[in-house]
Amino acid sequence: MNTKELVCLAARLADDKKAENIKVIDLCGLSSLCDYILIVSATSKPHLDAVEEEISKKLKELGYYKANRDGGESHMWRVSDYGGFLAHIMTPEARDFYALDKIFSFGKEIDYKKPVKKAVKKPAAKKTPAKKTTAKKTTVKKTAVKKTATKKTAAKKTAVKKTAAKKTAKKK
Repeated sequence: MNTKELVCLAARLADDKKAENIKVIDLCGLSSLCDYILIVSATSKPHLDAVEEEISKKLKELGYYKANRDGGESHMWRVSDYGGFLAHIMTPEARDFYALDKIFSFGKEIDYKKPVKKAVKKPAAKKTPAKKTTAKKTTVKKTAVKKTATKKTAAKKTAVKKTAAKKTAKKK
């Protein structure tokens, strides 16, 4: 089940529990927060509890769990994060005050009651196998090259040794 199908299912579950003013907003490609926002109104704390519980229970049965939840025992607003979508369950007063509908007005509202059209995959074009070519393998023999010290590097090494020896002699 894709995210759009999942958020529409959550909206229908909220509708079954008599939630009001249900909105599903498509934010695909418009927000880094999530792909969809579900905003529903509940008339009281027990109603809010029932709507949240119904969505959570049914999605768990399908193997989808909340990534996070906020609002705890709030009487006004609960948010459940399902990864691809956020479910906001609010009282009408909280919904008017926080105005999420306006904040996410840049997204497109979708009808959650309509069945979600699944993308139809077109059959892949028949591929003809490529002609096999045999390439000649060339082997390269690696040989170790021994570097010999040049006169300059040898002279530098002895100069360093001599100055080190002089310094240690002076210290004694």
